[in-house]
Amino acid sequence: MYEQLKLDNQLCFRLYTAARMIAGAYNPYFEQLGITYPQYLVLLVLWEKDQQPVNDIAKRLLLETNTVTPLLQRMEKAGLVRRVKGEVDTRQRIVCLTPQAIAMREQAKEIPAKLGNEIGKYVSMQELQAMIPALDKLIEGLQQTNK
Repeated sequence: MYEQLKLDNQLCFRLYTAARMIAGAYNPYFEQLGITYPQYLVLLVLWEKDQQPVNDIAKRLLLETNTVTPLLQRMEKAGLVRRVKGEVDTRQRIVCLTPQAIAMREQAKEIPAKLGNEIGKYVSMQELQAMIPALDKLIEGLQQTNK
């Protein structure tokens, strides 16, 4: 058998599995809020800076606008965001938080610490923090490659 084709030798499998399992660990907290992990990511972007164009949100999340738009539509139906026409360019859609989503930020503020405590049972926060620069370099490099 080819060693390079063994599942245990695949970095991609570990990254995929860790990401999937971490996202799953968030689910109990998101269920309480009535949101999904992708919706949480959009909310994080808008909690940092409200009233952003769809394109800017997509860029920040490293996603295509055709992936973000249906997500925003579902969030709008749920009463979390409003999409309004841009003042300068009416073809542009600006995404704004609703009062419900603004209030949700207060409920969500404890989620990172709770998840950190849960993950901290297995890996120290120092170990996780040490991974961030390498992951950022990997993401940046892959973005350049995939352009």
